[in-house]
Formats: sequence, C-alpha cells, structure tokens
Amino acid sequence: MGEFTLELNEDQKQVRDWLHGFAADVMRPAAAEWDEREETPWPIIQEAAKLGIYSLDFYAQQFFDPTGLGIPLTMEELFWGDAGIALSIVGTGLAAVGVLANGTEEQIGTWVPQMYGDATDVKVAAFCSSEPDAGSDVASMRTRAVHDEAKDEWVLNGTKTWATNGGIADVHVVVAVVDPALGSRGHASFIVPPNTPGLSQGQKFRKHGIRASHTAEVVLEDVRVPGHCLLGGKDKLDERLARAREKAKAGDGERVKNAAMATFEASRPAVGAMAVGTARAAYEVALDYAKTRVQFGRPIIENQGVAFQLADMRTRIDAARLLVWRASWMATAGKPFTSAEGSMSKLYASEVAKEVTAQAIQILGGNGYTREYPVERMHRDAAIYTIFEGTSEIQRMVISRALAR
Repeated sequence: MGEFTLELNEDQKQVRDWLHGFAADVMRPAAAEWDEREETPWPIIQEAAKLGIYSLDFYAQQFFDPTGLGIPLTMEELFWGDAGIALSIVGTGLAAVGVLANGTEEQIGTWVPQMYGDATDVKVAAFCSSEPDAGSDVASMRTRAVHDEAKDEWVLNGTKTWATNGGIADVHVVVAVVDPALGSRGHASFIVPPNTPGLSQGQKFRKHGIRASHTAEVVLEDVRVPGHCLLGGKDKLDERLARAREKAKAGDGERVKNAAMATFEASRPAVGAMAVGTARAAYEVALDYAKTRVQFGRPIIENQGVAFQLADMRTRIDAARLLVWRASWMATAGKPFTSAEGSMSKLYASEVAKEVTAQAIQILGGNGYTREYPVERMHRDAAIYTIFEGTSEIQRMVISRALAR
C-alpha cells in the first residue's frame, strides 16, 4: 500500500479525462431531455457500454485501484455530467457490490456478468433493501425468506421500496429476514433471477430530482428461488446465525448491530464523490456566468458579494473532496474509521452540494430559476445526497457514536 498522496498518477489522469469527455459530450447534451422524460436513458447506458464505461471490468479496475481514488474519481466525473443519468449508469453497481461482498466465487461468476449484459444487449440490476417501514431502521425489515427444505427453495414475501432499477432489472438482489428474533443480524441476501414468477414492479416514484434514474417499489409474492440463490450459501448462513444467537445470549447485541453499520461506512465516500461532482458542476456554471454577466457596467464577479460567494463555494467543494479522498484511501489501506470518517465525508459533501447548488441559482438570479440553465436541475438533484445511503441525521448519529466510544 503506497503512502497517501494527492498527486494523481498518469493512469488516473487518463481515466478522469476520458470520463470527463463522455460526461461533457454524451451526458450533458441529453441531461435536460431525460430529466423531463423521467425515464431510464437506455441509449446513453448503451453508449457507455460500447465504450467500456458501463461494464464490470471497468468498475473492478477502479475498485481495486491501490490508492483508493479510482471510484471517487469515476463518481465525481460522471455526476459532474448529470446526476440522474449517472445514477442510471452506476446503479447496477449497488447490486453487484451486494453479490461481490456476500456471494461465493461461483455466484459472483454466474450473476454479476448477467447484471450488465453487453454492448449489444444492455441489462441493469437492482439492489432491494429499504422497505416502506424500514429505511434507516434496518432492524424493522419485514420481507421474509422461508426455506422449503423438501425442494431446497427459498420463498420470499414482502415489499421493497426506493429500489434503483426496481422492476426493470434483469437481476434483483433482495435482502430478507430469515430469523426475526435476531433483528438486523437475522438478514440474508438472495438473487432473484430474470423472469422469476411473483416478482413485480409496484409504484414507480415521480421524483424531485435524479429523474432519469428509475426508482420503484418491488413486490414479492411467493417468489421461489433455488437454494443456490442464497448469497454465500446455506452452510455459511447457518454458521453466521448460530454465532449471532450466541452473542445475543451473551448480551452482545449492541456491538453486533454496530458491526452491521460498519459495512455501510465503506460505501459512503462514493456517495460523497457523487455530491462533489454535482456541486462542482453548479459552481462552474455560476463562475462562468459571473465572469460574463455585466451589470452596472462590469462583470458581476467584480462585485464582492458575488466574488466572496464563489470563493466560499470553491473552498467547500475542495474540502469535501479531501474528506472523500481521505476516507477512500483509508478504506483501501484497511485503516479503521475510528471517527466514522466514511460518514464524515458523505455528510459534509452532501450538505455542500445542497448549499453550493442553491448559491449557484442565486448568482444566476432569475435565469438560475429557469430550466434554460442547468443549475435548477442540479439543485433538485443535490437534494437526494442528504437522504439516500443514510440521511445526514443518521451520519451525525454514526459520527457522534464513534466519538463517544
């Protein structure tokens, strides 16, 4: 593991510039149209697949970047292009990570390639965890998975919500309760293969922002999946449940619950990087506008009120990026998040995205409030960062608990 450095190597610069070109040339010109249509931008996902951006190989390369900066660089550039389209491109990654984290080698080899398809036949995948009554409170999950031993099948029943690509996905990864007595420790993840009877799309949500990304409920009614669709396998699950029961008997439940929270910690810097990309995009629009918009005989950037706002915006964006890079490097280097540094990066970057996009609208004045300029869309998109992957309030809770230990 190399020392921490802020200097990107040549490979990283090339990837960043390549992604930036795709974001500028393909995503940006199409952003307003797909936002209005509120539909999955299949032609753009296909274009990304042709270039190798929408592929397991590309994400694996970034994920295994020894500096830890591959994923944050990717997320920042794509979300600089457009948050809704970017989420439709990277959303499959949530399901893929679910399989990579919990699956056997055989399951990874079988299912992850099917999640992406190929450039001629693009597929998407969905990760289904949240429920109408269980968002931040994962212990309240109600979707049940019951093992039918005679057939070695699992029977899934319940309703999932806020599922990116839910219902339109080829492969769904579903988190379900196998032992209700164990709370969040009694959960397991299952693959629901394409065209499995009983899985249907419920309500499709019409959203404030990230509208090009499909978000819907997934309804599971007596969905039967073969035993080999339990991620990690039955033996591993039985072993894990037995350990959890022992710990519960020993009154070790609280520490067990915190271990589950630690899993989420590692993915949070990636969301922070998305927020940085959106904030940077809005800041750049505002900066260009301030340099060219003339009022009272001079560009408005020469007014201190505007210039100081831009100075603050740029400073906050750079601070957010540094927190994201630190957390990403720590995760790759195997350094423990003793002060919940993953949550810190997500909390700060997402709040910055909301503030900076609002300031960009202010700098553009009336123009900023119209759809002729992209900052109103960026502001709508930015609102999601303080909500998904753990709200800002949950991040503060995680950070404060870490500090109190």
